[in-house]
Amino acid sequence: MTDKTTTELRRGWTTGACATAATKAALMRLWGGTFPREVGIVLPKGETPVFPLALAEAGAGWARVGITKDAGDDPDVTHGALIVVTVSASAAGIVFAAGPGVGTVTKAGLPIGVGEPAINPVPRAMMTTVVQDMATQFGQTPDVKIEVSVPGGEALALKTWNPRLGIEGGLSILGTTGVVRPFSCAAWIASIHRGIDVARAGGVHHVAGCTGATSEKTVQALYGLPDHAMLDMGDFAGGMLKYLVKHPVARVTVGGGIGKITKLAQGAIDLHSGRSQVDFDRLAALAGDDRIAAANTALEAFEIAGPTLAAKVAQNALGQIQSRFGTPDIVFDVVVIDRKGTIIARAGP
Repeated sequence: MTDKTTTELRRGWTTGACATAATKAALMRLWGGTFPREVGIVLPKGETPVFPLALAEAGAGWARVGITKDAGDDPDVTHGALIVVTVSASAAGIVFAAGPGVGTVTKAGLPIGVGEPAINPVPRAMMTTVVQDMATQFGQTPDVKIEVSVPGGEALALKTWNPRLGIEGGLSILGTTGVVRPFSCAAWIASIHRGIDVARAGGVHHVAGCTGATSEKTVQALYGLPDHAMLDMGDFAGGMLKYLVKHPVARVTVGGGIGKITKLAQGAIDLHSGRSQVDFDRLAALAGDDRIAAANTALEAFEIAGPTLAAKVAQNALGQIQSRFGTPDIVFDVVVIDRKGTIIARAGP
């Protein structure tokens, strides 16, 4: 990838955002009679991107729209993929379906149940909101079947972790914010360093680095921290902690989901799925429960072993941080959450 560390990288939009935009445009045709040339949506954090339509088809009782995914400067395998949504009437309520190129969940431990199309909770919520809004606008009942497909998605999915996770037949429709942040290690880590600098300059004595938006929201609320105390750590725990050793803040909280924090507990400091994996044999030994060795995800392991495992993961993660980055100038603690943002374990003062 071209080195772009000296320039601002262009953001993109998730498959979930594209599917939401396609749903809205398709409903405008189904209920309103005409396709728009482009369609705007509101993302969870208030951004309002506008998407041009790449495909627009309709027939008796159905409408179909395709949106080309633009991942910005992120080297996402789905960049340029066509995210297609077909809407039609359902027997009752909003029903999601996996079309060609979208996977189906076959193993436990994921945020979507076994047998369900691999459309994650936030994209489902975004599409549900669009259906309800459009139904109100056009005087319709929100009884809609939403089928999402991705031409070529089954082949693309082989380049992801979906087969290992038990998602068969294609890609997942993902996203918690709707925004794809450009993945440049150097640029992201540099932004973490600048966040630490700003916090120190502002006299902040407690900062938090979290793996994602959900854990960030939970940790910020837990401690009542200001926005400028929240470091956009993402997967780069090591990049944040190494810098903090040389530029200390009195207290540092590391927060994340059970999967990412388990990797940290096992010694990884780059938590990206392509560069570190959970060792389930080690996790089973930690919990003293052989069933965990066959788990598909750390979340499934937690569902098997419960809070005791989460507490051990949190404590081991804290131990890893203290042994590798400990300094008398910093007090560390760890917060582990589930996918809903509920705290399931804490370690540290």
